[in-house]
Formats: sequence, C-alpha cells, structure tokens
Amino acid sequence: MREPDAPLPTYGSYVGGRDIDAAEHIYAVSTRAILEDAPRALRLKRMLERGEIDPAFAGPEVIGRCAVADAATARAALAAAAGAAREWSRSPLDVRLRAGELIRKRLAETRSAFVEVMVAEGRTRTLAEWEIDGLLHIVSPETLSWCAELLQRDFHYGGKRISMRRKPDGVVCVAPPQNAPHSNAIYGAAAVLSGNAVVVRAPRSIPFGVMYALREIVAPALEEAGAPPGTLNVVCGPPMMEEWLASEHVNDIIYFGGTEKGLVFQNDCAAAGKKPILELAGNDCAIVWRDADLDLAVGALAEAFHASGQICNIPNQVIAHPAIAGELIERLAAAAARVRPGHPDEEGVVLTPVLAADGFFAFLADALDKGAEPVCGGRRLEVDGTPSDTGFFIEPTVIRVNGLAGARDIEAVRSETFFPLLPVVVPEAGGSDERLLDEVLAFVDGNAYGLRNSLWTADERVAERFADEVRNGGVLKVNDDSHCGFYPYMPSHGGTGLTGGVFGEASYMMIRTTHLQGVALTPARPATAGGK
Repeated sequence: MREPDAPLPTYGSYVGGRDIDAAEHIYAVSTRAILEDAPRALRLKRMLERGEIDPAFAGPEVIGRCAVADAATARAALAAAAGAAREWSRSPLDVRLRAGELIRKRLAETRSAFVEVMVAEGRTRTLAEWEIDGLLHIVSPETLSWCAELLQRDFHYGGKRISMRRKPDGVVCVAPPQNAPHSNAIYGAAAVLSGNAVVVRAPRSIPFGVMYALREIVAPALEEAGAPPGTLNVVCGPPMMEEWLASEHVNDIIYFGGTEKGLVFQNDCAAAGKKPILELAGNDCAIVWRDADLDLAVGALAEAFHASGQICNIPNQVIAHPAIAGELIERLAAAAARVRPGHPDEEGVVLTPVLAADGFFAFLADALDKGAEPVCGGRRLEVDGTPSDTGFFIEPTVIRVNGLAGARDIEAVRSETFFPLLPVVVPEAGGSDERLLDEVLAFVDGNAYGLRNSLWTADERVAERFADEVRNGGVLKVNDDSHCGFYPYMPSHGGTGLTGGVFGEASYMMIRTTHLQGVALTPARPATAGGK
C-alpha cells in the first residue's frame, strides 16, 4: 500500500506528449483492502469518485487515480497518433529498435516498483514477476534481432536490388484486457517498434497500473529514442471501439477478449476497413506420454491454477497415457492441494479472486453429469483457505474424463473455462501405442482453439510427430518445465482458430501491425549525349 503521508499519484490522459487532467477520476483501491473489508473499500472508492471525500485525505489503501477522458480527448488522441505516425515511420529501423532496447532498460530499472503496482491491483507477486520476465523476452536482443530480419531483407538479382520490407500499418488502437492489463498494455504498445503510432485505452475497472506501465516505462523510452510526441497516447474512459471503427485515423485494432464477441468484432473491423488483431480465448492441450518425466509434467500442469485459471495461455486440458494416468492424477491432486489462496502480496500465492463463481459450478456440474470423476477441489474458499459459500476464491479442481471419443461432449474439455478446473482425459486402454498416438494427434489437432500445446515424452519419434503433424496452435513446447513460460525468439501471443480468428497466427505485435511491400531498385543508366 501507499505510505500514509505520500501524495496520491495521479495520471492524466497522455495525448500528443502532454498530460491532460479532467474533473472526473477513477480511483484505485488496493486488492488487499478489498479482501479484508470489501464493503468498506468499495464504499471509499465510490465516495472518492463522487467527490464526497477530499482526495488529500484518501487513506493508504488508495494507490492512485486516473483522469477520465471525455470524447474530445479520445478523438484528440487519435489525431495525435495520426500526426506522429508518418514521421515516426520514416525513422530508421535501428532507431526504432533502440526504443525497444530502452523499454527493456526501463523494465529492468522499474521492476520492483512495477511489481508493487501490479500486486496492489490484484496480481499476485509470483505472477507479476512472471509477466515482467515475459515482457523482457519480448524486447530481448534475440527477439528484436529476429523481428528486424522479418521487417527488412535485401537481395541482389539481375543487377537489381530487391528489398522486401514490412511497412507499418499506421495508427494502432489497443484495449488491454481486465484479466492481465499491465503486461498486455506494453505488449500492444510494442507496435510502435515497427513505426506505428499507438492509442491505448486503459480499462476503467483497473486503469492505474496500465497508466503506470505506459507513462513510466514506454513513454520515457520513446522520448529518449527521439520518437515524436503522439507516437504513444493513453486514455482512460468509456468504451471506444465504435469511435475507433468510425475514425479515419485508425488502421489496426488489437482486441483482447472472449471468442464469441471477438469474432463478431472481427467482422465489424472488416466492414469498416480496419485490420483486426485478435487475442481471444485459449483452451490449451497438454499431453503426458507413457515415458514422461512426471515431476516435470506436474510442475507445468499446476500452472492451470495460476490466476485461478483466468489467463488464456495455461494448460486447460490434459491427455494422459493410460499407463501413467493413475500416478499422474495422484500427483496432480497433491500439487493442487498445495495451491492455497492468500493476499496478492504474499510470496508463493498464485490464486486470485473469482467473481463469476456460478460459471465454475456450471462447468463442474456438466462434467460430472456426463460421467467425469471428481478428483479434488470444487469448493469456494476464503482468503485464509477456509471453505465457504461466499469466499472470493475457488479451490483448485481436477476431474478425470475417461475416453477420448466423447471427451469433447463435456463443456470443460470443449471450451475455455477461465476457472481453476483441469480435466484429465484418459484414452481407452488396450490398443497399440501407434494407434493411440494417431488418435491423440487427431484429438489435439481437432481443438477449435489454437494458442499453445505441450508434450512430455522421452521418445524422440513421438516428439517429432507432434512437431510435424499438429497444425493448430501458435506454440508447441516439448519436455519443458513450464507450459506458459516465455523465451526469446518464441512468440508470446497469437494463435489459430478461436484464439486468433480467421487470420490468426503466432507472431509479434511489431510484425502483426505491418504489411509486406516488395521494392525493386534498378540503378539509373547514365544519360547519353544529347539526352538520348
């Protein structure tokens, strides 16, 4: 929490390099205060936002406030971006990549403070550290150098210089998701590295950390790199999608959210002539083969309970070889029992509050009604781990699903649940491993989603078949200690199917917000005498 005598941090709208204050503000109250006394904390927030309390007397549980942009300020942000885009796009590639290096430097310098902001807004300390590690990989020297190769390659052919270049699309608008706004705000803002200008809408429900991330990390890096004012703009306000769709300034819109609404939005973008970049739901498959290192696999599968399952790139369903299924499930149950609720600032806590618990119980009831077997979990918990009918948390839950054939009849297998609910699908025993491998490959590739897949096996032939034959998904990890961890070079986001829409694929935001242009340069011939 903020020190009692410290001034209340305030962020205005950031438009064209200037801070713009407003009469209305959104106040951020710490999650610890809400967990300890929700009625009091939320009443304090409402009173501050109604002007019934002088902000100077806000207690330490209030971590900061953000100005609410009006319609004119939101439109000014789009115009400022349009004005900056052409100038910034003309800057040399090495200058833009330098901005990425400076963002990485700022991330390292502000790491401790950034973690504290994220924790105050409800991200657990463990997950906040993990997200910053992911961001550092996005702007690592390795990833930036690989993206630079994708952005421009020159060739010589027949006396010509052939240059294949990816040109920035122009103005990119970003609406970070409420479940992971801090890191995804920076991820979306990475579109500036290929020469775009960006407008970010901080979500009204949790705006302070987004403002911190962009004003204290990205904006100073861009300024130091020499980017013109307006290259980055950040506003907090009402939904702006309709405004973005109608604006003559906007080229791309990055949309985070559920699949159903996202696919409708994809069509709206196409009708408006905008490029939709969709980051939708995930329903990741994790496969544990008969010869897998079970300790390694279980450690990664327990990531299913990170943020109480409310992030998209976690294991959502497990396919366990019948030979090891019993032992794997036993170990998973033990791992799940070690995952406990707690305040976000406590070390080792990964569970977060779940506000729509009725949905969890609907998924669980559907699975049990269709023959799934309960293994562990299934209760609401208070912050101290006590079972309760009204607790903010849900106990990590594992269920066993027998048989591949009807597994997707169960909603928790077919769809992303967004809850700490992990189905373990055990194929029928008795056939050959070769036949089973064919069936598992078909099952994995038949997933309508396509974010990530993981596999644990000691058999190189099995691993190669997965690498060769599984087409859906943006990332495949084999024998890794983490399903959702990040690496340099590897895309952190993007995927196929219901995860990324019609044109979805794994990529990098500085690549996805560009388009390919081929340039053939033929040397001019010397003029002949007389101009002939």
